[in-house]
Amino acid sequence: MRRHWQKKPLLVRQAIPGFKPVLSAAQLFALASRDEVESRLITRSPARRGQAAWRLQRGPFARRALPPLAQPGWTLLVQGVDLHSEAAHELMQRFRFIPDARLDDLMISYASEGGGVGPHFDSYDVFLLQASGSRRWQISAQTDLSLQADAPLKILRRFAPQQEFVLHAGDMLYLPPGYAHDGVAQPGTGADGRPQACMTYSIGFRAPAQHELAAALLTRLAEMAQEEDGDAAPKLYRDPSQPASLNPAQVPPALLRFAEQALARALREPQALASALGEYLSEPKPNVWFESSDQAAEGLQKGQGVRLHQRSRMLYDAKRVFINGEAFVALGADARLMRQLADERHLPAATLARLSPSARQLLGNWFEDGWLVADLAG
Repeated sequence: MRRHWQKKPLLVRQAIPGFKPVLSAAQLFALASRDEVESRLITRSPARRGQAAWRLQRGPFARRALPPLAQPGWTLLVQGVDLHSEAAHELMQRFRFIPDARLDDLMISYASEGGGVGPHFDSYDVFLLQASGSRRWQISAQTDLSLQADAPLKILRRFAPQQEFVLHAGDMLYLPPGYAHDGVAQPGTGADGRPQACMTYSIGFRAPAQHELAAALLTRLAEMAQEEDGDAAPKLYRDPSQPASLNPAQVPPALLRFAEQALARALREPQALASALGEYLSEPKPNVWFESSDQAAEGLQKGQGVRLHQRSRMLYDAKRVFINGEAFVALGADARLMRQLADERHLPAATLARLSPSARQLLGNWFEDGWLVADLAG
């Protein structure tokens, strides 16, 4: 973290020795056929006049809609695999040396020989873990990040590689934001002599833009202020001293002051901003859902532990815990145990027994909502 994070690339040979893919190709193709899973198919045609022709299609894809495995130059990208595969979710836990508020998702790239997405750069940090087969990566710290104007992807117009690595299963490459790179699947065979598919796992991180964060927080702060007012009539702009206007198109200065007061009111409580931020950062993605359960009380009384559902996002600050876009005040011993749940993503039965009745009731509600599941290991 001190030497490389957001500073310079890092190649780690055999970051995970003997690594095996968490999903087979058939399982990945099945995921790509589902409506709720984000997937893309990218094909590259032979270069014409010095530039390859790219085609982008968005899923879902029936298996028969994918190109033949032997056809070169195509790539299937499946986003958010950790939301649908427990094994992929467990792999993501290896990267929690980065705060959860920054950890985003795991994308799997399946590529036939010569497949890739072209030279590009990402606006966020990424770990590129080779799961099977091999891929040649060319990277560059170039400052020219101009893009091809007519491509359906964000392809760099002038890519000038400075370093090159071939990654095999278990190898990993870290790239900071803005670092140009191009990965191309290489032909290869497994230990049995049969052709081996190139699968690369991209572990990406959230990097909210300042203007997007401001918009989201102001929306939440406005909603909080409205909830605080309850059934009281909203405070409307009034101008009893407004004279007859000689310049009707001019914005009244009094209305500007009213707007300033509205923003100041939304921001006057520092804890409101902290709460809005925690809710925003723990908000599940739009395609995430949970299946409710009616076994909450029974599940918590059987002496079993609980763990967060793999799709649940749980964070905390000094005064609150946040889970799936909601904030809860947490104090004393309950707060320590709730933070333990967020950090470790599970609580054993013995720890659950130390929660107050109100905290146990809250966990029971989360269990009913599908945010928690029983931990059969206790």
